[in-house]
Amino acid sequence: MANDSRLEPHGEAARRERAPRERVVLDDLGIRRAVIRIAHEVVERNEDLHGLYVVGIPNGGVPLARQLAEALRDITGIDVVVGILDTTLYRDDLTGSGERPPLRRTEMPSAVDDRIVVLVDDVFSTGRTVRAAMDALMDFGRPRAVQVVALVLPEALIEVDLVAVVPSRD
Repeated sequence: MANDSRLEPHGEAARRERAPRERVVLDDLGIRRAVIRIAHEVVERNEDLHGLYVVGIPNGGVPLARQLAEALRDITGIDVVVGILDTTLYRDDLTGSGERPPLRRTEMPSAVDDRIVVLVDDVFSTGRTVRAAMDALMDFGRPRAVQVVALVLPEALIEVDLVAVVPSRD
């Protein structure tokens, strides 16, 4: 039997069928609320707020890091240091493609030695970006602790525990 084009969707129905399924996880208000909740959680977990160093991972983590720092300032009156950390050169999943991935800006205003680093990304999926960020952080010193903040955890990874990593002092 020949392929009958009359059975295939046409027009708007065909476009909807071919379009990737998108789902809004958080709208603007939801993001603002989540950032405020995260800021309160950061305050509750850390006694030395002057030792905080908020680091955004490009692309989605950078605006979130800035919003988190602003929320922390609103809650505590303390201006925390905010940095941007490109993880491209530290990723283990980009080496075999043959293409050189574009590098993004890194802006780390000071060393992370003995600071509590709060790594901020928009989505935590496989953990590769966070692992790469921890490797990259070591080029800027030895943090006292690293805490990971992400707005979205895919449902498949609900069982993943995120823990603060304390580097050894060898």
